[in-house]
Amino acid sequence: MVLKTFLFKNVAADFDVEKHEAITEIPAPSEEMKGKVMDEVIKGYYLNDKIIRFAKVVVGK
Repeated sequence: MVLKTFLFKNVAADFDVEKHEAITEIPAPSEEMKGKVMDEVIKGYYLNDKIIRFAKVVVGK
C-alpha cells in the first residue's frame, strides 16, 4: 500500500473543499490572495484517488 501526498507546488492555489480543510483564515496581503491557500499546516494524503486525510491549510480572507 502506497499513500501519496498532495503537495502544494504553488501555495497560492485556490482553496478547494474537496481537498482542503481550512483551520484558520488570515488577512490576505492582496486582493488576489483572497480565497487562496496561504500555508499548508498538515499534508493531505490520498490512496487510489481517494482522500485519506484532507490537507489542513490557512486561507486568506
